Amino acid sequence: MKPMLAVFEPATVTVLTYLFYLGISVAMTVWVARTLHKNGRIFLVDSFLGNEPLADSVNHLLVVGFYLVNIGFVTLALKYGDKAIDAPTALEILSTKVGFVLVVLGVMHFLNLFVFSKLRHRADHYKHLPPVLPQGYVKPSKGL
Repeated sequence: MKPMLAVFEPATVTVLTYLFYLGISVAMTVWVARTLHKNGRIFLVDSFLGNEPLADSVNHLLVVGFYLVNIGFVTLALKYGDKAIDAPTALEILSTKVGFVLVVLGVMHFLNLFVFSKLRHRADHYKHLPPVLPQGYVKPSKGL
């Protein structure tokens, strides 16, 4: 009995590997983007001092940028690496490519968290009152 992919020509195995890679990578990108969009809104609203329209706008723009960068990376990375000629090679290449995409998604996520934490820290800095509010003023004396 022949392995399932052994009945295909090597070029067909390569194309099938590419299709699986694109499907898995795009699905993971969409899932991560939706998760970040849904759960990041509260953080952005707080970072923008309760300005919900601004937070929602920035959240949407971040998702668009996330899609552009990650799907662009996925399509560019398709070209690189070995070509699959049989089922074991196809699985190895597929796991390597998908794993690399997951690492890139993780790096993008932590980069976004870093930027947002800086935004939030800056917003917190501006919403605190000065340590001591002035109680009164002293008039300057004339003789000194």
